[in-house]
Amino acid sequence: MELRKDPITRSWVLAGNNDEAGGPESQCPYCLDESPLTPKIVAPLAPILAIPTSGPSNGVPGAIRVYPHPSPLYTVEGGADRQAEGIYDRMRNLGAHEVIIESPDHYHELSFAPEAEIAALLRCWALRIADLKNDIRLRYVTVFKNRGDLSGQQLRHAHSELAASAFIPRRVLYELRSCKDYYQLKERCVFCDILRQEERQGLRVVDLSPRYLALCPFASRVPFEVWILPRPHHASFEEDLLQRPDDFELASLLRRVLARLEHVAPSYHLVLHTSPNTRARPETSGFWTTLADDYHWHIEIMPITEKRSRSYSIKETYYCPLPPEEAAARLRDLPTSFAGRAQAKLDFPAR
Repeated sequence: MELRKDPITRSWVLAGNNDEAGGPESQCPYCLDESPLTPKIVAPLAPILAIPTSGPSNGVPGAIRVYPHPSPLYTVEGGADRQAEGIYDRMRNLGAHEVIIESPDHYHELSFAPEAEIAALLRCWALRIADLKNDIRLRYVTVFKNRGDLSGQQLRHAHSELAASAFIPRRVLYELRSCKDYYQLKERCVFCDILRQEERQGLRVVDLSPRYLALCPFASRVPFEVWILPRPHHASFEEDLLQRPDDFELASLLRRVLARLEHVAPSYHLVLHTSPNTRARPETSGFWTTLADDYHWHIEIMPITEKRSRSYSIKETYYCPLPPEEAAARLRDLPTSFAGRAQAKLDFPAR
């Protein structure tokens, strides 16, 4: 595979074949059950990292394990080898693509997990991002999670994924430029201003804690879209989290949000937005001279509530049939405890 740059939108596109990962559930290489009935499948490689948790690890030095992705979108060997083809640009798919196995349990769900396990997972995310940012070839590192059939989930074992690339994704680049412009105009972080207004109005707040807030954004792209943001300003997720290795507060809020969302959507996309790697290229730190002050890390969760929805020819114009104020109110009313979840039901509104 290779990366090709669209000269109009300036976004990079992966081009080429990539074999689908996965296979029969009975052949899962990430299950560690030593039952005689379980096929003895060797994991693809030794773990890159293993994080112990309070649960059983089945003899492995950590219940949370990180592996290279079996069908990676990016490869870490060599350089980017950026080349021109007339007016076009292309380069190798330099980067890293890792699978973060969240539990030895094949059917593990974050919405049911103990806070200690989620806190350990968040710490694992932070450790891997911080480690890969030491590679000056990589400009952006993030974590994402696809849950459910409609999300395009490839591997069936409970997992999240890490992607590191030699470019900054377009959506994040738009954020960075907007944050910089807003800061130059007002000398304030736009996300901090959003937090203050949302807390004051309370219309779109889903959940909050002393340090974190979950809200349905004012211009939600899909019904029940939720963002989780730290209330104190911080640009870097990994630096923020590693100051508090056991962040049970974020773990608790994330679990409650996912528990609510799973009542309304069987599938979702979760993406962590953090600051780019300022060590990657000299112009990065020079261009965003106010990066530490103007950017604000956050988690975006986009539920998939239906298979088909109205759209427009310009796909960047989203259609959301449910106002975020109503979505937030309905999410607030949903149970987050284990006992109440099986009884709760919320029908998607007919519009």
